[in-house]
This record gives sequence, structure tokens and C-alpha cells, in this order.
Amino acid sequence: MNIGQAARASGVSAKMIRYYEQIGLVRAADRTDSNYRSFDERNVNELRFIKRARSLGFSVEEIANLLSLWRDRGRPSREVKAIADAHVTDLEARIAEMQAMADTLRHLSHCCAGDDRPDCPILSDLAGGAGADEAARKRPAGRFGR
Repeated sequence: MNIGQAARASGVSAKMIRYYEQIGLVRAADRTDSNYRSFDERNVNELRFIKRARSLGFSVEEIANLLSLWRDRGRPSREVKAIADAHVTDLEARIAEMQAMADTLRHLSHCCAGDDRPDCPILSDLAGGAGADEAARKRPAGRFGR
């Protein structure tokens, strides 16, 4: 099948297929006599694998490792599990960081009167940079409605 057909069959755009080939994530597709890429079911399955791994947030490097393990039918599953567990740990850390950001913004929004006055704790915090975030955590509980 050509690249358009492979893209439709795998759910990965032709542009991304070319990119994955360029960076060596997938093997270079066979070429026809007229130099068009020619994909088979194995190629499409690998593209589906990559698409699913990307949807789970794996990095290109992690996907390359997982693809290598997937292709190796004699691989120990502990290597796959280690990659997945490390990714879960990373996701959980990112979730915690995002939750902290949401909590901070929620608190700042609560502290803002949202009226015609120019005073705004949200803008004050943004203007203060990273130090203001730390200072906000150290403020006494009653100061801004906490």
C-alpha cells in the first residue's frame, strides 16, 4: 500500500510517517520502481503501535525502546514493565505539578475581587515570578481568604 493508504489504515498521518522514518523510529519503507514508499501489514502494525504509545504519552525514545522490545519475541517482560512503571511515575509527577498549578490559580482567583478596582492578586503573583508562588504558600491562612 502507498503512504496514504498506510496512513488511513494506521491512523497516523503521512507527514508523521515520514517523520518517524526520518528519525529512525520506523524502518524505511520499501520503495517501488518509481521510488514511492510501499507499506505492508507489518509497517501498519508498527505505526498503530506507535500511535497507541503516543496516546499514552510515551516519548519518542521510550517508543523506540518499546518497539525494539516488541519486535524481539524473546524479550523479558520485566524490561517492558520497567519502561511502563517509569512512565507512570513521570505521569504522576506531572499530574501533581499540574494539580498544584490549578490549586494556586484557584486560590489566586478566589482572592481576586473581580470588580472595578485595579488591585489584583493574580497579576501581583504573576509579576512576582517564582518567588511570589513560594511567598503565597507561606502567607498566614487568613490573609487572602485561605
